[in-house]
Amino acid sequence: MTQRSGKTTPPRRLAVAVRTAKGRTGASQRWLARQLNDPYVQAAKQQGWRSRAAFKLAELDDRFHLIRRGARVVDLGAAPGGWTQVAVRAGAARVVAVDLLAMDPVPGSEFLSGDFTEPAIQARLIEMLGGKVDLVLSDMAPNTTGHTATDHLRIMALAEAALEFAVEALAEGGAFVAKVFQGGAERQILDRLKRRFATVRHAKPPASRKESSELYVVAMGFRAPSE
Repeated sequence: MTQRSGKTTPPRRLAVAVRTAKGRTGASQRWLARQLNDPYVQAAKQQGWRSRAAFKLAELDDRFHLIRRGARVVDLGAAPGGWTQVAVRAGAARVVAVDLLAMDPVPGSEFLSGDFTEPAIQARLIEMLGGKVDLVLSDMAPNTTGHTATDHLRIMALAEAALEFAVEALAEGGAFVAKVFQGGAERQILDRLKRRFATVRHAKPPASRKESSELYVVAMGFRAPSE
């Protein structure tokens, strides 16, 4: 793995056994064991990333060269801030993160609290960035229900909303990245992406857990709508 975004390959670690604690459910026991034995969680702590998700964007950036030095970047659904950190460290000049959840400031970026689907929030985002943007990122995901079809439709709705914003916000030649789940309903958004972008790819970065159904759509070479 290259060092373009200041990252390293997470080290392999020996498995950590988790003792059973009174009052801890089986699900919480499994979650804790997974966290303790996840090399990306360990590496994130060692390297100062706010979450293991930072490695996902760093790996996508290594592969597709998404974050240009001096770029304007919007990070939708940014909390706790791992993707914002990656964008700043990769040399983006302006980074605005937005989320409904509170987020501690990331040096070199700005944070906007609110629902990005609201026109007032979108207008404020563009104002904060000083014009059109070079990259729109969305790692948003809904609270899962456990029902695969429902969860798939919910995350696709978020990706569609992110794309609608991107079409309005991106400069010519810009790029768009959004999380989706495998499930078959992504054809519609892929068709829209292919009409607006020169290159569209599916990618599952190594930092995505193998058992997860998440994928990322990566679209580059934005073609602005004709007036």
